[in-house]
Amino acid sequence: MNRQAMLAALTSDSDPWDIIVIGGGATGLGTALDAASRGYRVALLEAHDFAKGTSSRSTKLIHGGVRYLRQGQVKMVRESLHERGRLRRNAPHIVHSRKFVIPSYQMGGRYYFFAGMKAYDLLAGRLGFEASRLLSTRQTLAALPTLKADGLHGGVAYADGQFDDARLAIALAQTLVEQGGVPINYAPCVRLIHRGNKRGQLSGVVARDTETGNEFELRGRVVVNATGVFGESIMQLDDFEESNSDKPSKASPAGGGSNNDAPRIVASQGTHIVLPQEFLPSTSAMLIPHTDDARVLFAIPWHGRTLFGTTDNRVERINIEPEALETEIDYLLEHAARFLTKQPQRSDILSVFAGLRPLVGHSSKTATSKLSREHEILTSASGLITVIGGKWTTYRKMGQDVVDLAARVGGLPPKASCTAELPLHGASNIAGTDWEATSENPLDIYGSDRNALLDLMEQQTDYATRLVPELPYLTAQVAWAVEHEMARSVEDVLSRRLRALLLDARASMAAAPAVAQLMQQLLQKDEAWRSSQLDAFCDLAQQYLAK
Repeated sequence: MNRQAMLAALTSDSDPWDIIVIGGGATGLGTALDAASRGYRVALLEAHDFAKGTSSRSTKLIHGGVRYLRQGQVKMVRESLHERGRLRRNAPHIVHSRKFVIPSYQMGGRYYFFAGMKAYDLLAGRLGFEASRLLSTRQTLAALPTLKADGLHGGVAYADGQFDDARLAIALAQTLVEQGGVPINYAPCVRLIHRGNKRGQLSGVVARDTETGNEFELRGRVVVNATGVFGESIMQLDDFEESNSDKPSKASPAGGGSNNDAPRIVASQGTHIVLPQEFLPSTSAMLIPHTDDARVLFAIPWHGRTLFGTTDNRVERINIEPEALETEIDYLLEHAARFLTKQPQRSDILSVFAGLRPLVGHSSKTATSKLSREHEILTSASGLITVIGGKWTTYRKMGQDVVDLAARVGGLPPKASCTAELPLHGASNIAGTDWEATSENPLDIYGSDRNALLDLMEQQTDYATRLVPELPYLTAQVAWAVEHEMARSVEDVLSRRLRALLLDARASMAAAPAVAQLMQQLLQKDEAWRSSQLDAFCDLAQQYLAK
């Protein structure tokens, strides 16, 4: 995971790549890893940083989706639950089980929830977690000490998966490198290259290194557009090139067929607020099954804080850094107050963050809460493959489906997927065991790399100090992010390699000067770089504060 080495591999190798993947979020990384692990030559381009968009702003759950079971989407829930089990087995340092409690305020309501959760357990099969069980009122309050007791009629306990989304993205990128793939961040695709024949088939891309401004060309047999909510911008590049060659553009679902009522990307904004742990002083999470807009809400222990969310609002304006709406913050605070004895105020919010989900829609009238999280794959006339929809839990299966199609489109020799049994970076010696990183030790998330960080702190004792008292992160983690995880900015470190910005925006601003100074030294940058990095990060962190 060295950016200079990755850039050199991309620009010095003139041989065509088997598959070029555009997008370094969950879908793109999953697709590239699936392809590389089959033995294909793979390059991945990310315009910003890995998981900069939606993939670092999730609810931090690897789950089947309780509300999708209620909507009758049994096939998707079963597939998600199987993928949940595989992920906990292949990345136990990042994905672990978490007990959830569903409180019931209706007489007999807990039996309804219990029936649904037993179906949830059944669909998981051999890859299931701990079995669901009924809770009395006393047991429910013991699990959720700050839950309102008035009118409570017990609850249901079940187990689901929790993870750190941005850290999983980094582990995928590291595993991709180990499998022979070449990922690079800060290298947007600026043009698509078509062959000069009547068919105008895609033959590669032109990317730009944003750190130098230099452009470079990559030739490839297949190009995959895995850019989530930004997918249509890449599709428009394809349309532009094809229209210049007097060829009508069309996209159809994978496998052919008409493009009438073709799927489109519908962006839905989900906002979360982060509160101090005192609002949910428990190792159990809470699922709120009924809300004003028919969603479910979660209150989840995460890195010593309480994560509460999420909202679901259709948006038309796609932004790499979406901002939470005032109405969304009010909505979350109002629902938290309905269930918690300690009612949070805006002044209690440590951080607020928003992400855009790339949902699959066929009609502009359908409510986003009713849209499926299943994925669909489109193939344009020129051979551009675009994957839309999906969610973190099913990233591996999405990648497998995309590579199966890409091999056919590109005429590549067929090879079976092997990612279902592939341990991710950091899981050596622990994958497939009962080991889980359930503690809040900031080094547990590194898995088998943990000892290397401890060695680093022994060699440089000042690396063992905390960045700021309010956060658990150590100076060694900053150095590790720069030298081994391709972090290029203060934001990369404090938002995604560490989760400081999401956990406590003000504390992250306090940590920024020390991070910028160390990065300046390690990256051999000048004083102007350090100053601009601090200004940019503090401007960004202001957006994570609840005004």
